[in-house]
Amino acid sequence: MTVSADGSGTGTVRLVDHLAGELAGAGVTHVFGVGGANIEDLYDAVHRVGTVRGVVAKHEFSAVTMADGYARTTGRLGVVAATSGGGAMNLVPGLAEAYASRVPLLALVGQPPTVQEGRGAFQDTSGKGDSFDAGEVFTPISRFCARVEDADSLLELLPRAMAAAMTEPRGPAVLLLPKDVQQAHLRPPEQDPGPPAAEPSAPAPATPLDRTALTEVADILRRADTVLVIAGEGVAAADARAELAELAGRLGAWVAVTPDAKDVFDNRHPRFAGVAGVMGHANVEQCLRRADVCLLVGTRLPLLARGGLEQALAAADVVCLDSEQPFVAATALGGDVRDALRAVTGRLAPGPRACPQHSGPLPVPAPDSANVGGRTVPFARALAAVEAALPEDAHVFVDAGNTGASAVHLLPAPRHGRFVVALGMGGMGYTFGAGIGAALATGRRTYVLAGDGAFFMHGAEVHTAVELSAPVTFVVFNNNAHAMCALREEFLQGGVRTDDLFGRTDIAAGVAAAFPSLDVTGAEDATRLREALLRGNAGGGPAFVALDCDPREIPPFLPFQPFTAAGTGDPGRAGTDHPESKENADERRVVRAG
Repeated sequence: MTVSADGSGTGTVRLVDHLAGELAGAGVTHVFGVGGANIEDLYDAVHRVGTVRGVVAKHEFSAVTMADGYARTTGRLGVVAATSGGGAMNLVPGLAEAYASRVPLLALVGQPPTVQEGRGAFQDTSGKGDSFDAGEVFTPISRFCARVEDADSLLELLPRAMAAAMTEPRGPAVLLLPKDVQQAHLRPPEQDPGPPAAEPSAPAPATPLDRTALTEVADILRRADTVLVIAGEGVAAADARAELAELAGRLGAWVAVTPDAKDVFDNRHPRFAGVAGVMGHANVEQCLRRADVCLLVGTRLPLLARGGLEQALAAADVVCLDSEQPFVAATALGGDVRDALRAVTGRLAPGPRACPQHSGPLPVPAPDSANVGGRTVPFARALAAVEAALPEDAHVFVDAGNTGASAVHLLPAPRHGRFVVALGMGGMGYTFGAGIGAALATGRRTYVLAGDGAFFMHGAEVHTAVELSAPVTFVVFNNNAHAMCALREEFLQGGVRTDDLFGRTDIAAGVAAAFPSLDVTGAEDATRLREALLRGNAGGGPAFVALDCDPREIPPFLPFQPFTAAGTGDPGRAGTDHPESKENADERRVVRAG
């Protein structure tokens, strides 16, 4: 007989105890969140279950990104818990990122007791009594959202929520949990003596592939002499890297990757063409113009991945293997990405073919010393130091802005770790929580690469890494600015504002003072940066490195390329020397990237 949480032996348990046990049974190892009165019972239950670790973040946005990083690096369901009111609303941008990037999360959101709904309760979001309805807030950014009205309804709603999060297109599921319902008792269902069911956090069974579409796609690829593959995040989500490499070999294809999927193909392989899109390499467009067929795998090819390629794509024969329809005209084969890769490969002639010669992912020219001086470290040198120190099984999380554009363009992905850029919403500060979640989930050294703007938004999560001894190396590129915004103001708005340029801040000194036990380095050059990173690798816990960069350094970002010295003139005079007609055509659609 099941004993209740209060030991009464009634055969019932508190809802939260049942919920915590179900999470443990589904393979969830961590619940990330921030506490509060209307979610404290769940944290109590997580503590009682023992096999799930409750991680308290400094902010609910970062708690979501911790669950996001956990999910992206493990393939399992990430779980976040937050209280009502402001805590619940702070989840919104993180859940929106997970929704846009197809990351499976379960958000457990506390609510005031049901007896107080519509009666002026503190943080009432029931939709009653002129309060707003939390369900209406979360529904547009979730695959499933429901309010748990009574204890017994959880027995139906929890499996539905977990299945919705893990079913393509994956994303967040939200359960709204009133405090009195959390404390209520339920009678767990009897154990099924039959065969064990699939874990709720496992992906749902794949829909069979459409045979007609499979035949059409295979026929197009068989006829092609030259193929460019552009692979996306869906390859990582499906754990289909080996299948991608096998198909590319059969086709004799070049392989490019989208900015958020650098790790899905070996960046040092002779087939690797580079990164597609606005942070990418010119070689991708050159290969696309030479190809008979462009094969999209695990990507719908959103704007940041196709910027600069649209004219060549319009002239190409495009094929897509993805669970969703692409954003460009293509012959599409839907369904599970790994199944589609295997099925198409099975219809091709056996054995690998060499790919045609190509120039490879050559970086855009680095800025010269006239543009980057003093004690600042150019991004190219700094990222070369990161590359030299980066363990092959490390995870890398890259934040928005100039830092993100430079890292996507210049830093090869580790061979056996994730390289994650959150391009769904592009929210600054995403990496601090996500890197911690990944490190706690996998135990691997995880690098967070972020600018000072991102650090000032959510860098307080360094405290969480210190408290939990998480193996995270934080690298903050400090140009004392929202530099991508400042460059946009100069290049595209005449340079009349300096709102996004800040006074100098010694971030390393501040962090060292706040966290005496943390290994902190203010790196004055690339050599000291590399030494600090290697020292961090050798340690078991977190490390922090900050280095100064120049806010005027132009990152390898396509809309800025006409303004570089290698483009049409001196970047110092770009605001007046480059008429609007010289603006890159893609810029009119890329409004903001950091």
